Amino acid sequence: MPLLKILILAIVQGLAELLPVSSSAHVVTAEKLMGLDPSSPEMTLLLVMLHTGTMFAVIVYFWSQWKRTYFASSHAFQRFAVRAIWATVLTGVIGYPLQKLVAHVAFPGAPKAEIEELFGRLDLVGYALFVVGLLILWAGLKERSAEKADARDYERLSRTGENVTFGQAGWIGAVQGLSLPFRGFSRSGSTISAGMLVGAARERAERFSFALAVILTPAVVAREALRLMKASKEAAAMGAPIDLHASMMGAVIGMVLAFFAGLAGLKWLSSWLESGKWYLFGIYCLLASCVVLFLHHQGY
Repeated sequence: MPLLKILILAIVQGLAELLPVSSSAHVVTAEKLMGLDPSSPEMTLLLVMLHTGTMFAVIVYFWSQWKRTYFASSHAFQRFAVRAIWATVLTGVIGYPLQKLVAHVAFPGAPKAEIEELFGRLDLVGYALFVVGLLILWAGLKERSAEKADARDYERLSRTGENVTFGQAGWIGAVQGLSLPFRGFSRSGSTISAGMLVGAARERAERFSFALAVILTPAVVAREALRLMKASKEAAAMGAPIDLHASMMGAVIGMVLAFFAGLAGLKWLSSWLESGKWYLFGIYCLLASCVVLFLHHQGY
């Protein structure tokens, strides 16, 4: 793939991944506009390597907060670890069967159907964007109502360094599982909104949501790397081998570029969270869903 296209996708991914607007929706749309196939093994690997770049951006950006909150003592780390494990287990219990179910429904009778084959469907991306936009808008409007009702108490709760509760962690993990099969259903947008809707202060929900992303990303990268190697063997058997070296090099370059773009995106996200404008991300997702559905009807 040309370096320019990798650069464009890395910038799109890096800026959008850490904002609650679904980086996957933006990357898939950009790939479609550039004539690429988002469902191909090479492109899905590139996508998860871009996620890896933003994962490192998350670690760099949030490290001081995590150290102060999650690693302040052995007791604090234990509390975080229990909640993170609980949330991740729920993600797997809900997300993995849901991926299989969606693939089975979309490709009835196909024994080797994979959820990645749906990633290029802009109609599904558009509908997912619309749903997550409603969820973000709901959480944002609830936040504004709570601030107006008792601004002093809400500000105190939002700034506390305490962790999310066990129940809030469960809801965040469950919603993260729901986001796995659907490009466009923003992982960060849905999980942070879910945390806010069940009573977590927005900073707590943001901090915990991105910590879960760091836990989840390596497993997703491994899955897509195995998928690419499997596809490479099948393609070689058919006389049309995939250039694994070029695919991996492109993915690594994209990861590095996404890292720097991700840092910029995180800074913007935090400033918007602090200014109480979460609901605007919901409005953006609703408008973006209309654009994506329009492009779908135009044949992309």
